[in-house]
Amino acid sequence: MKVLHVVSSMDPKSGGVCQAIKSIITSISAYGIQNEIVTLDRHDSPHLINSEITIHALGYGQGVWRYNKRLKDWLLANLSYYDVVIMHGLWQYSAFAVRKALSSLASGSSGIGLPRLFVMPHGMLDPYFMRAPGRKMKAIRNKIYWKFIESKLINSCEAILFTSQEEQSLASLSFYPYAPANTVVVGLGVEPPPLYQDKMTVEFNSYCPGLNNAPYLLFLSRIDEKKGVDLLINAYLNQLRKAEEDIDNIPLAGLLPKLVIAGPGLDTPFGKKIKAMVDSNRELSQMVLFPGMLAGDAKWGAFYNCDAFILPSHQENFGIAVVEALACGKPVLISDQINIWREINEAGGCYVTGDTVPGAEKLLDFWTRASYKQQQAMGRNALYAYKHNFSMKTAALKLLDALTKHSNTLTKV
Repeated sequence: MKVLHVVSSMDPKSGGVCQAIKSIITSISAYGIQNEIVTLDRHDSPHLINSEITIHALGYGQGVWRYNKRLKDWLLANLSYYDVVIMHGLWQYSAFAVRKALSSLASGSSGIGLPRLFVMPHGMLDPYFMRAPGRKMKAIRNKIYWKFIESKLINSCEAILFTSQEEQSLASLSFYPYAPANTVVVGLGVEPPPLYQDKMTVEFNSYCPGLNNAPYLLFLSRIDEKKGVDLLINAYLNQLRKAEEDIDNIPLAGLLPKLVIAGPGLDTPFGKKIKAMVDSNRELSQMVLFPGMLAGDAKWGAFYNCDAFILPSHQENFGIAVVEALACGKPVLISDQINIWREINEAGGCYVTGDTVPGAEKLLDFWTRASYKQQQAMGRNALYAYKHNFSMKTAALKLLDALTKHSNTLTKV
């Protein structure tokens, strides 16, 4: 089977979709599946150099829609070489181009020989995006876009592929008409981390010179309002002040780990606001560190050395970084807006609260009050949660079953 993955960008700075695609390709390649990617990136983009995956980079698209005429032309010329097309993500020209190209090819033939089309929305049908503060105009735009464009893609493909039961349930709440032929929860596998090596700690410490081997909680994600980083910092400040006010009676005193906030986005208006908030506060500036985006040994050093991973996100379709923390045997302190929280909670590898400042305070308070024995048990449970729910083999078999099962009818576009 030959699979074409279509995505607007493979730049890791754009979010977790590109990492999800890499994980999918790695997992199903082990079963003899051939994979290629077509994307609207420049062929000389740093993130594409030395890629082991065949990537057709057609150049940047224009505007927020990322329009690039070359994509449709390329699809018309090449789609017949593939058995399956998986469209990753929604709301951009790439999804529109896939549907239009398949429609054009189908109108000139009986449809025989055309690849089967699957859509993997990666959380982009979550109702959060229709009700989040500050997104009113975007919500109106998406309703119009859905009515005239995106619904045709969703309601005509072979199946919608979801990474969790929660994502599948939420997807039906945002738009009408929502009537996909099939919906399948295929999960998502995450590669096991490399074995720990001392050089990982050395590399991470080079990004965090002010840490000085102190214990810390790790936030590793985009510095974005959606990720709840602002409420985390406010909650952290509140906990610091509580400790100072009652140092004799609150177990928190002297036990609150430092906070490492790693990820891209510090150069955005929101990122600059967050950094200024920390820098202007005496207590925070001594306890919160911003190493920037971490990759390779530095990233794994951050995971392996942290006490726990924390992410009070307002919306997280899957949370690859969450699963990477689990794979390193680290407890995760997360909000109930991360769609895989139930699977992790059932294994006992997390503590879950709401995506609010009080919720984030509960995460911090829980961790500082937990005994060493409890913390160690959570770490073991975290690793179990990873192996049981998010291994590459488990996800690969689910996806392959979906791709072969839903192949009896031609995609109608």
